[in-house]
Amino acid sequence: MSRCVIIGGAVIENYDAIRKYLKENDFNIFCDCGLRHQAALNIPANLIVGDFDSHPAPDTDTETITLPREKDDTDTVFAVKEAIRRGFSDFLLIGVCGGRLDHTLGNVSILLMLHSKGLRGKIIDDYSEMEILDSETKYIDDSYPYFSLLNIDGTCRGVYEKNAKFPLENAEISVEYQYGISNEPLPGKLSEVSVKEGRALLIKIRK
Repeated sequence: MSRCVIIGGAVIENYDAIRKYLKENDFNIFCDCGLRHQAALNIPANLIVGDFDSHPAPDTDTETITLPREKDDTDTVFAVKEAIRRGFSDFLLIGVCGGRLDHTLGNVSILLMLHSKGLRGKIIDDYSEMEILDSETKYIDDSYPYFSLLNIDGTCRGVYEKNAKFPLENAEISVEYQYGISNEPLPGKLSEVSVKEGRALLIKIRK
């Protein structure tokens, strides 16, 4: 099945960088004012959802789900749940970070929701890529000048960061002390990052 791309309304400045991640067979869901990015991204809308409190309701033949303004789920969360209902298992979220911190943090938590369901999820913005890290080892090459590992779910134990400027071995990172910020892959090496217990947010910073 194709990948589902969720497009939110947060600011995107580097459209060229974002377009490099997009694929022709993606299923694209635009959330409310995420529609303002459609022309610059140059991708079709397969589904539009929103309460349209920040963008006019579109006059289009594209399938549109109009939501009430008073609801528990944000437009973005609803879009993800609807895509899960339709059978998607691989997600890319763009335009969901920046601006209002409450929305940014809420959208980052979507990655935890997807991970808990055994689904794949990634967020990209103008500067970075974000995904959940657990016991699976992730590799980071030196095309990324920096990476950070943040604990956003309990306590992470058995944290390893190898082939990095600041290596970690069997470390522990709690939510109260986020010392895993801004590490660097060694030149010409693949950094290896893993967590034996808990879940962390891996953020890879692009040049």
